[in-house]
Amino acid sequence: MLKKVSWCFFLVILFTEPTRAELPDFTQMVKANGTAIVNISTTQKANLLEVDGTKQQLPEGLPPEMEELFKHFLENPNGQGGPGAPGGSEPEEAQSLGSGFIISQDGFVLTNHHVVKDAAEIVVKLTDRRELVAKLIGSDARTDIALLKVNATGLPIVKIGSPAQLQVGEWVLAIGSPFGFDQSATAGIVSAKGRSLPGGNYVPFIQTDVAINPGNSGSPLFNMGGEVVGINSQIYSRTGGFMGLSFAIPMDIAMNVVNQIKSTGKVSHGWLGVQIQDVTRQLAESFGMKSPQGALVAKVLPKSPAEKAGLQIGDIITEFNGHQIEKSGDLPPMVGVTPINETATLTLIRQGDTEKVDFKIGLLPEQDEKIVESKVEKKPTNKLGLSISDLTTEQKEALQNITGGVLVQDVTKGAAKEAGIMRGDIILRIQNTVINDTDDFNKVIKDLEAGKSVAVLIQRRGSPIFLALKIAK
Repeated sequence: MLKKVSWCFFLVILFTEPTRAELPDFTQMVKANGTAIVNISTTQKANLLEVDGTKQQLPEGLPPEMEELFKHFLENPNGQGGPGAPGGSEPEEAQSLGSGFIISQDGFVLTNHHVVKDAAEIVVKLTDRRELVAKLIGSDARTDIALLKVNATGLPIVKIGSPAQLQVGEWVLAIGSPFGFDQSATAGIVSAKGRSLPGGNYVPFIQTDVAINPGNSGSPLFNMGGEVVGINSQIYSRTGGFMGLSFAIPMDIAMNVVNQIKSTGKVSHGWLGVQIQDVTRQLAESFGMKSPQGALVAKVLPKSPAEKAGLQIGDIITEFNGHQIEKSGDLPPMVGVTPINETATLTLIRQGDTEKVDFKIGLLPEQDEKIVESKVEKKPTNKLGLSISDLTTEQKEALQNITGGVLVQDVTKGAAKEAGIMRGDIILRIQNTVINDTDDFNKVIKDLEAGKSVAVLIQRRGSPIFLALKIAK
């Protein structure tokens, strides 16, 4: 009996010790890098109103005339008084907290753009308890990167690494100030690379399961070699707290921004001038592709490098300068970091044929989208289950750059509904045929084959989208 117990004990030791040894030890990494991590606090002037003894903040983004109207009603709920009356508006300081890290001994500090946005004053707190007022050298909202400078020398710095070497499943470490708790270290693994997020088209995010919370924004993400490979920027959460999905900006993107700010004082992004989307399995079938890959061109913007190069709606971009495009989110970061006016080469599939197109990288402009809704008389439904109508002249002018197409007034059960077509969509083309009006539409759908997928280009809320439509046999 004693021998059996001894053997069991030996087997427990045999199988648990190697497992324990494989777990990473971050203690030396935290000791070596902790002093280069800083806490960042900002002071902002918040426009507060005192109403019935309580202070209320105005909604953000109001135009001046609406702001004044909003103030008037808050200050005078009974319709009395006016500007200067008791209980009026007063500026008050609001504070926010974030993290950052020192990248040069002479005081350059890296953090997120959203941490210091609209700050009246930025204070950097070091681990030796010094608090230094920082100057904002420059920031870029598109990549969410900001570069600060404090008046100090001989500061501890982090070592910058290459995110290209990161692998999914690799251990990573974050050190920051969640909820203001300085020097908090959290660890996890790389969950995915090259993630494309809404509003972050020019950043191929590193996804991790490292615990990131408010206040961690701007903190460094370390690999096991003690090198910073990313800047923690966003989380996905339904509660406002950590839920296992964190996103970091790769350091090659961040350092490109830093170098531009230092050399020119601003950040420029490369521009192709197309709106793109992923190629689904159904769309790949409709375009005659063996497998879904690449970036499908849904719109070519006027006067853009893409238009000058002859790109067309329906082109599928599969390579940029020899680098493969697996999904649409791969393309914008590649274009964005390419120097302005440099010649680049696209490999694309056009109506089944592979072609190469050269174009000159443009400067990304600021663009605004307008959404216009109009009512017109409904037309009877067709075999796709759609009720459509022609666009009026006023609608075309309001929608901008739309010269044709038909407006979807209603969607009933059928192929169109299964494809995802919705009321209010504008159908611009079916397969390779441009739809100018209801006559064009009716001619095209009359010849559609049952059981075969076709690509339908629609415009929805100002953005073009390809959908795959198949009529049941």
